Amino acid sequence: MTQILFKNCQLFDGVTEHLQPAMQVLIENNRIKAVSAQNIRSRNAQVIDGKGKTLMPGLIDAHYHALAADLNIRRIDALSPYHVAQYARQFLENTLRRGFTTVRDAGGADFGLAQAIAEGLIQGPRLFYSGKALSQTGGHGDSRLPHEAHPALCACGLGSGTLSQIADGVAEVQRAAREELRKGASQIKIMASGGVASPSDPVWNLQYSAAEIRAIVWETQSWKTYVMAHAYTSESIRRCVELGVRSIEHGNLIDYETAGFCARQDAFVVPTLVAYQALHRDGKALGLPAISLAKLDDVRSAGLQALEHLHRAGVKIGFGTDLLGGLHQYQCEEFQIRNQVLPAATILRQATSINAELLNRSGELGVVAPGALADLLLIDGDPLADLAVFTADGRNIAVLMKDGKLLQ
Repeated sequence: MTQILFKNCQLFDGVTEHLQPAMQVLIENNRIKAVSAQNIRSRNAQVIDGKGKTLMPGLIDAHYHALAADLNIRRIDALSPYHVAQYARQFLENTLRRGFTTVRDAGGADFGLAQAIAEGLIQGPRLFYSGKALSQTGGHGDSRLPHEAHPALCACGLGSGTLSQIADGVAEVQRAAREELRKGASQIKIMASGGVASPSDPVWNLQYSAAEIRAIVWETQSWKTYVMAHAYTSESIRRCVELGVRSIEHGNLIDYETAGFCARQDAFVVPTLVAYQALHRDGKALGLPAISLAKLDDVRSAGLQALEHLHRAGVKIGFGTDLLGGLHQYQCEEFQIRNQVLPAATILRQATSINAELLNRSGELGVVAPGALADLLLIDGDPLADLAVFTADGRNIAVLMKDGKLLQ
């Protein structure tokens, strides 16, 4: 039995929107055993004196792409999977160093990558993977240009890329969802509207029929999990939620009325505002195609207003980033972008306990509480007063613990 005792820490527990002074937290093996303002007695514990620093849960990024080696999806698909895996290793290890002890991959990552992390081959965050996202022909997951024919079909009848696969019709989407769930997917990702990175579809385009979405939702419910859907417009968002989708990704063009509908249906929305700021700043230089650059401004300019609508309507807002290629380095800028319209404590809850609820891991991740997994950060500074403590690329993290193990 291994015990570690944190003493003399300010505590952000992932739920309470203020710091609790002079707290102690006892870790036993890989879980939190006790949290107290009183002295915790333990003869054999390794003691870490927090010296007034902030102890908090490890961060969770609920919209991540470990295999997104490039901004140009077509270039990713042209790479060897062994090459892509080395990019994934770098992205995941840097992500953990920034304090993200859990990520939900939104398309591409699979059981092999999760297993490599679990075995210690990659020192990365916990990985909740979706497998390959499901896209209709001509949808957000179809990277072909207009002159290109349908891709060669694999044995299961699906055209497949690195991050997504094409599946059309109820029978095909059922088979695709079942295949990803068979391989251990934590949730299923679908493309339900047009997007920025795809060449053929306008952002307002509705994707997948009601029958197809219902079929995918049913498959996930049979596995006690859920669907996450890429959707920008109010029309596409409402449609998804009506059909049983639990997690809306991006949502930049949502209006207040639709935000209220999401709140009443207990749906989550995961904005990814840093993705559009980073693409606007660096996209052209890093190879984002011209057709994608042309679609970018419409969704970028509406992001903060969407966040205000969601917050005012009482929607459960997750924290995600959706960064590709060389843009992964900007992951922590999402905190300060949100801070333009939301208080720091609210944003920190989004990146901890609310994301844990989204992952169906309430009480186990995203909190500092007895019984929770010991994913912890000891921060040099007060993140509730200044979220910039996270933008130093991990340099303000005095102690990083994942699964009860001290990593730095």
